[in-house]
Amino acid sequence: MEYRRLGRSDVTVSAVCLGTMTWGSQNTQDEAFAQMDYAVGEGVNFFDTAEMYPAPPRAETYSRTEQIIGAWLASRGSRDKIVIATKAVGPGSRFPYIRDGKPRLTRAHILEAVDGSLQRLGCDYIDLYQLHWPDRSTNFFGKLGFSHDAAEEVTPIEETLDVLGDLVRDGKIRQIGLSNETPWGVMSFLRLAEMGRGPRVATVQNPYSLLNRSFEAGLAEVAVREDCGLLAYAPLGAGALTGKYLDGRNPPAARLTLYPDNKRYRGAQAESAVKAYVELARAHELDPAQMALAYVISRQFVTAAIMGATTLEQMKLDIDASRVTLSAEVLDALEQIHKVYTYPCP
Repeated sequence: MEYRRLGRSDVTVSAVCLGTMTWGSQNTQDEAFAQMDYAVGEGVNFFDTAEMYPAPPRAETYSRTEQIIGAWLASRGSRDKIVIATKAVGPGSRFPYIRDGKPRLTRAHILEAVDGSLQRLGCDYIDLYQLHWPDRSTNFFGKLGFSHDAAEEVTPIEETLDVLGDLVRDGKIRQIGLSNETPWGVMSFLRLAEMGRGPRVATVQNPYSLLNRSFEAGLAEVAVREDCGLLAYAPLGAGALTGKYLDGRNPPAARLTLYPDNKRYRGAQAESAVKAYVELARAHELDPAQMALAYVISRQFVTAAIMGATTLEQMKLDIDASRVTLSAEVLDALEQIHKVYTYPCP
């Protein structure tokens, strides 16, 4: 397993990060334990979760994933061996069951969110604390374009960074990260940190896959030059890049079968792009999922690819992708497909 530096810290994390958002909904606690045990045995030392998981979020399952991880840490005595990343919910009307029903990235909300996560995880500290999405309207969650709302009420970045700084000084969190962010957002946090207004951002967790390479347009340069690497989520496009949904198939228990409202990785453009990638993989005797994951891991700006699986067999295949090296011929062919299907799933 390859290990990479987390931002400019002295923490090193595996290039494969264990995604957890199905634990407590699609996966039982026993299944989650089996996944964690296997992943650690393969050299994975990095787990990513969030206070709102499992996903899709529901009041009755809120925070269950953190509780499962906490139970595993307690039973295995492995806290010092694992880098734990979790996230604070951003603003939105979907969460009447979180705090006062109007979660924001304010001082009061973040303090309460961190304490809640620490209690559920059974930890004294969180290695990487991330803001799940910005406290402002911007082009995230499937949007490429940006529309400004001058009347919008937002929490100033200064307030958010200030409380995160206090939490770092108190030892409750060690590093901070962003998620679903833009170049402007990342650079704003970094600029304030350089001014002494708070801790430096170590990572940004955004979608990145063969179906969505929008990160490359502006954030890739930021990630490399500022040592603020990408934690790539959905590197398989919610499983679409395995090819299992091609030709209108809906495999039983598959994520997009269970949650058909998630149309981000489906549609005519996505179908055509996936077909092209799957055909390329098979022509070179590669597993389509492993080819897609190996591509993400190989990018210079990526710190880790977040891999989630609902079965142990899927997880084994995914982790093995970290050992796959793509040939120059395959990499060139991937670029040619990308030119035809540039942003099929933004």
